[in-house]
Amino acid sequence: MDSVAVVGAGSIGIAWAIVFACAGRRVQMQEVDPARREIALGEAKSKLHELEAGGLLREPIATVLSRISVSGSLEEAVAGVGYVQECIIENLEAKQELFARLDALTPRDVVLASSTSTIMASRFASDLAGRDRCIVVHPANPPYFLRVAEIVPAPFTSESTVSTTSELLASSGLAPILLKQEIEGFVFNRLQGALLREAYCLVRDEIVTPVELDTLVREGLGLRWSLIGPFTTSELNTRGGLRRHGEVLGPVYARIGIERAQEDPWTPETIEQVARAVENSLPHRSWEDNVRERDRGMIQLSSLLKHFENPLTYHRTD
Repeated sequence: MDSVAVVGAGSIGIAWAIVFACAGRRVQMQEVDPARREIALGEAKSKLHELEAGGLLREPIATVLSRISVSGSLEEAVAGVGYVQECIIENLEAKQELFARLDALTPRDVVLASSTSTIMASRFASDLAGRDRCIVVHPANPPYFLRVAEIVPAPFTSESTVSTTSELLASSGLAPILLKQEIEGFVFNRLQGALLREAYCLVRDEIVTPVELDTLVREGLGLRWSLIGPFTTSELNTRGGLRRHGEVLGPVYARIGIERAQEDPWTPETIEQVARAVENSLPHRSWEDNVRERDRGMIQLSSLLKHFENPLTYHRTD
């Protein structure tokens, strides 16, 4: 895994190239559009300058950039690599055609991964002779900031492909999240979609304005979730933890779900499963000690953000 290929030099392709190059790997990019090829390294350099300015680079920009090359030839890009990250358009037929070419061009031990946001590997790789090495690796965007990626194997993906991919992501500084089965949209987009569905309904029903809703998420849920996820938030927001939270608010959320024609109540078995997992992941046995730990983290975060002026919250004057 000293060398990887990135197919497609759009924003996601460049982001992956930066992730892998910062992890010390040689990155061979391929891009069919000559105009994109011409500017790809310049875009990567610009983003590396921004990362350096934020203190997020461990090496000089020139060192990282020297590991990235760009070619118009797919054959040249995949030569000698141990892993391929596909980053082309979100189109099933295009991915089927590309993965057929990749399957023919690379040895059987090379992992073929897609950055697709919604299309399952079983839809674009099921007819390939080397389908066992095909997998979805869906990054949070951009992965050089949001250091997590979903690993979504198809039913035919081999265990060695999954383990190799997980090790590659972890050694590149990303948290690998392994899904137990294929589902459309994966987990990241399903969570995002659930929030967006309710957000659009609230705006449509004139409950709140779009800007106010964004502010509520940015200054409230977003800040909280940047330290702890929704399950841990529920655990620490309610004395008695997730079990008490489910007892008190579960029926409320169930009624809201029915209002939106979605009847998926939280079952006692699922609440217990989540509660046990969260309790076992927290640093302290005492609820009070974990709450204090959360508050210390929020204080540190608030202290950092006190000196941060978000330019996207300014009002336009024109």
